[in-house]
Amino acid sequence: MSPAIPTLHPAWSRAPATMVDGYSLEMTARDIDALTLVAPRVAPDTPIAVTFLPGETMDARVAAAVRIRDLGFEPMPHLSARRLASRGELAAMVERLTAEAGVERMFIVAGDPPVPAGPFADTLSVLRTGLLEDHGIKAVGIAGHPDGHPAMDEPGLWQALADKRAEIAARGMASLIVTQFGFDAAPFLTWLAALRSRGIDCPVRIGVPGPAGIKTLLRYAAHCGVGASASVMAKYGVSLSRLLGAAGPDKLVGALERGLGPEHGAVRLHFYPFGGLERTVDWIAAYDARHA
Repeated sequence: MSPAIPTLHPAWSRAPATMVDGYSLEMTARDIDALTLVAPRVAPDTPIAVTFLPGETMDARVAAAVRIRDLGFEPMPHLSARRLASRGELAAMVERLTAEAGVERMFIVAGDPPVPAGPFADTLSVLRTGLLEDHGIKAVGIAGHPDGHPAMDEPGLWQALADKRAEIAARGMASLIVTQFGFDAAPFLTWLAALRSRGIDCPVRIGVPGPAGIKTLLRYAAHCGVGASASVMAKYGVSLSRLLGAAGPDKLVGALERGLGPEHGAVRLHFYPFGGLERTVDWIAAYDARHA
């Protein structure tokens, strides 16, 4: 295990008691009230990512990170490179997050806009400013795409991942990979094995969709380019001919638990609640209780 892993979260320094032990959560700035409600049922120091959505202000994102810290959790705000209008905006965001919320970990993606709003076209261009390490950031999350990416081929994805990891290490920070969510354990396991065979040994958080309405799951899958064919959704427990009702990740998490081994390296789960933070936290608690 890499010496840098404990800087990411205490859970990385011990074996998980159950598959959901040491999980992380994702939320938007609008979910502060929901997080406050479920906080007593979330383990202390849990990493909580704050997405970088269009239309949300810097003040809202910073306020969310501050509230996460105040509740006893570990904020990990997102930066979307192509949505940043200037170096000044990036500098202000990093400075405020570190000063006001004690942020030590950030997650950086290129972002969806086809044309950058400012000088940053990708994650590397943000890293190369030096602003993260200058403000005391210790760990940087980068994206993993087990289902592929619509704008990049597989060799390009592997090269980009290696380049980002090398840049982060050269700047004295630790790397963490957080994957896009998926519905089938097999691509995750295959991708993890390929990742480790390439010598990339940093810890990985596998993206798991929280329990949600079936139509909601399919809508997010379509928006994010995630494979959701009839056969894949059947493995997850959803029939595309019956779109009413809700579905949870029981089968997916169970398959990951059965399939993961030492060859897959350090792995934990990252939950995407899709607006249902309370449902997701309740599902995690129930799964943990059944498998403790």
